[in-house]
Amino acid sequence: MDPWSNKRFLVTGGAGFVGSALCDRLADRGASDVVVARSRDYDLTHQPDVEKLFAEVAPEVVIHLAARVGGIGANLEHPAELYISNLLMGTYVIEEARRREVEKTVLLGTICAYPKFTPVPFKEEDLWNGYPEETNAPYGVAKKALLVHAQSNRAQYGQKLIYLLPTNLYGPGDKFNAAVSHVIPALIKKCVEAKERGDAEIDVWGTGKATREFLYVDDAAEAIALATERYDSPDPVNLGSGEEVPIKELAELIARLSGFEGRLRWDPSRPDGQPRRTLDTTRAERSFGFTAKVGLEEGLTRTIDWYVAHREEAEAATI
Repeated sequence: MDPWSNKRFLVTGGAGFVGSALCDRLADRGASDVVVARSRDYDLTHQPDVEKLFAEVAPEVVIHLAARVGGIGANLEHPAELYISNLLMGTYVIEEARRREVEKTVLLGTICAYPKFTPVPFKEEDLWNGYPEETNAPYGVAKKALLVHAQSNRAQYGQKLIYLLPTNLYGPGDKFNAAVSHVIPALIKKCVEAKERGDAEIDVWGTGKATREFLYVDDAAEAIALATERYDSPDPVNLGSGEEVPIKELAELIARLSGFEGRLRWDPSRPDGQPRRTLDTTRAERSFGFTAKVGLEEGLTRTIDWYVAHREEAEAATI
């Protein structure tokens, strides 16, 4: 498959955080026919809308990024909605791509699909060795079900699908609304606002002992583009930076880069989430040559600068 020239791409979620960065990467590679599916025009949880979208666009390559996501708070408050929305969107996109014989479909999974106590670093082979961490299990299981769907369709119909497992993503364009934000935008917002008010301290969820791995959005977009071009296998692939950081160190780094000099007050009554997260990224490097380029401090600095300059936009996004 010639992945760029003379191909019509459909990117669901293409106007969103990751999707915007990906569309830039596709354009850089010479893709001139990229259609972005927007939620205001098509409800991907509704099968007739998905059928209409594919009929109107007639895509040759589909990259499915659309998802309903949120941090620990959103996962605790809306588990059923997160489960059914993500399951239906992916299911309908996979089936419509099969029915219309789309040349290639790229699916974005989630690190939340891994078992709660997966040995570190997470290897793709460990994906089925236990149940996900409880606070994000509905979202993680829904996404993992799409891997089963993709592998089953490949085996029975020869449908060409690939499945990518990104770690926690961050960067300019992220969601800073408290209802849906993840840990990095939530901490940046707290620190910037506390600095402006002159607060002596801020509250932070959990103990700070849990660890996470983060991938800058431009690196994630590059990884998806490379996989679209070079990868064709039923096996899932981790996308990450390979850099594990305790939440306590992350919060202290964000406070320093934001200029907040007050105290971080940890609230152990709030959940930490999964104890540790970091990925083995060997398969991505070996299979399609991806390695992350943007370090955490550099990426955080860019993200903080973007938030300060685009605060109204950053805090408006709720889906």
